[in-house]
Amino acid sequence: MEALTATHWSLLALGALIMGMSKGGLPGAGNLTVAIYALVLEDALGPIGVPLSVGLLLPVLISADMTATLVYRKYTDWKFIIRLLPCFIVGTVLGWWVFDYFQGGDERVRQLKYVIGGILLSMTALHFLVKLRSRAKSKSRQKEENMPKGSVVLGLVFGLLGGVATMLANAAGPVAQLYLLAMALPKYAFIGTSAWLFLIVNIIKIPFMVDLDIITLDSMSVSWWMFIPAVIGAGIAPMIVKYINQTLFERLVWFFIVLAGVRMLF
Repeated sequence: MEALTATHWSLLALGALIMGMSKGGLPGAGNLTVAIYALVLEDALGPIGVPLSVGLLLPVLISADMTATLVYRKYTDWKFIIRLLPCFIVGTVLGWWVFDYFQGGDERVRQLKYVIGGILLSMTALHFLVKLRSRAKSKSRQKEENMPKGSVVLGLVFGLLGGVATMLANAAGPVAQLYLLAMALPKYAFIGTSAWLFLIVNIIKIPFMVDLDIITLDSMSVSWWMFIPAVIGAGIAPMIVKYINQTLFERLVWFFIVLAGVRMLF
């Protein structure tokens, strides 16, 4: 990774900090990190940097997930993790098989860039669907004490989609969030359950990404340093939420995600 300049390192550290904040209680912000890493490594290494960015980011995600699970360790609903996890694993295997296709030359690598851009824009739309659903629930004040009859089927569908999205772009957060919101989890259980789900899924992804040669000793030499801002971000996020205008923050984050997604497509 000798091609990385001081500017590249600074942007990667900023992305890691944002990812940590996303895991620590500012959902959605992590998708901006996906875009930052893809664009930075493409600038530094050329088209091959796009798939490498996915592997470079995974250890950073795991460090942020571990911090978030400690912060919200008392607020985890394991039955939803058990319901989603099998299909997330199936989706991950499918994503691994598809990812291998995109490593067959520069043209296919460029296609992966378009896929990541499309996933980011799709996750953005899904995020706002989550928001609209949340507001609708709040207004109606309907308590879903019993599980929706389709909750198992929803778990299968969302788990499969999430597994593919997380393998191809590390961007499955909104998929799981929409499912957990549909299950009417309280705020802290929502964050804690998501953190544990993605910690497990991301650890499972390691051997697949090693096999794809996008996690290497060279990439780890960069990822290791990104642990620090990621852990800091996850640790301070609960405090930051109390003092910032979260609505403005989220609007800015999603604006830049859309901008980056469009940039990848065009």
